[in-house]
Amino acid sequence: MEEFRGKEREKEEVYSKAVKAGKRTYFMDVKETKSGERYLTITESKRLFDENLNKFVYDKHKIFLYKEDFDNFVEGLQTAIRFIQTGVAPVEEDTLSGDSFGTSGGFSAQDDMEFENLGK
Repeated sequence: MEEFRGKEREKEEVYSKAVKAGKRTYFMDVKETKSGERYLTITESKRLFDENLNKFVYDKHKIFLYKEDFDNFVEGLQTAIRFIQTGVAPVEEDTLSGDSFGTSGGFSAQDDMEFENLGK
């Protein structure tokens, strides 16, 4: 896998873990900025046949996760997994806080938090 990456790319990637899950593969890549800060990229890759091109292509989706967000991300992921496993909805306090969403107290479970509305 390293042979097709350029030298610049090899420098910034410090660790990589691939996880196969059915038709998908998830890549967890730890990268480093020029200033030495590390962050995580999670890439979902799924092999699909493109009938227009008459060949297989890879559909990829990537998220970037920064060190200051790890605790909240892991907590949210664990809560969602527990709900899937048990079917019991957790009792939640405000889940998003900070002024970046235009509120001082964040959103509660009763607020309209549709994915499509987050950028508005």
